[in-house]
Amino acid sequence: MASAAVLARTEPLYNRVRSVIPAIEWPVFAEDIDAILALKRERNAIILAHNYQTPEIFNCVADIVGDSLALAREAAETDADVIVLAGVHFMAETAKLLNPDKTVLIPDTRAGCSLAESITADDVRLLRARYPGVPVVTYVNTSAAVKAASDICCTSGNALQIVESLGAARVIMLPDEYLAQNIAKQTPVEIITWAGHCEVHERFSAADVRQLRLDHPGIVVLAHPECPPEVVAEADYAGSTAGLASYVGRHKPARVVLLTECSMSDNVALRNPDVSFIRPCNLCPHMKRITLRNIRSALERMEHAVTIDPAIAPAARRAVERMLAA
Repeated sequence: MASAAVLARTEPLYNRVRSVIPAIEWPVFAEDIDAILALKRERNAIILAHNYQTPEIFNCVADIVGDSLALAREAAETDADVIVLAGVHFMAETAKLLNPDKTVLIPDTRAGCSLAESITADDVRLLRARYPGVPVVTYVNTSAAVKAASDICCTSGNALQIVESLGAARVIMLPDEYLAQNIAKQTPVEIITWAGHCEVHERFSAADVRQLRLDHPGIVVLAHPECPPEVVAEADYAGSTAGLASYVGRHKPARVVLLTECSMSDNVALRNPDVSFIRPCNLCPHMKRITLRNIRSALERMEHAVTIDPAIAPAARRAVERMLAA
């Protein structure tokens, strides 16, 4: 339990999140937050946190927050000696690819991703053999080995731009089938898909959207493009996590629902207190493996450093850098 001195030091941070974290919980968080802030100074470390992180991480210890694209861009620019990735393993690998000489830590090595686990580099090579000469666009939600077997990476925020930048009539887009199908509806480029799905977004259905509209007349429905195409078709807007947050900030709907990982609603709500959020709660079990306690432990012990096989790192880095330059 936090001391009076720790509570006093962290009170300004609690003021940021008091609307989503009960006062009774704060003393438990405050001690770890205070220690993490001190460790960051000591180690010259920064914390990159994905939009799906819980409010006490996202708003109280993170230095850089955003979607996969924003984190990749910022990882390429940091002057810190140590990067702690409050997200899942492929994000930490991406940060390491862009910072080969820095220490990149993942607080829990079990923080994986159903999309990353749905495809291997051998699968990519087999697809290349089946479709000779067709460029391969790989979602950043993949392992470094899969990135290395690809031509260029994309995120949900820039997938359409990346696909069309290649000037090809036909493109292989991996591994998220629904993202690829949703992008295919927006471009004349023929897109060859792979049957990978996000275990959070695939659970939403068009029936869910219709029920939300019945239960909450006038609600604005925003969906992530990893949702099935029929869900996206029923939504008012579809976009990356950065796109969803930006939509809420620009349009200020009276009542909104974000069809994505549910911690995102808490973080967007803090920045838009005049907007009412309905929260269908699909949690990412991998994102939720990251906690204040294991962030603190990672910095104290400098543990769970991310390494990438030197045999694949240059090709994987090239695929990510091509995306950032596009």
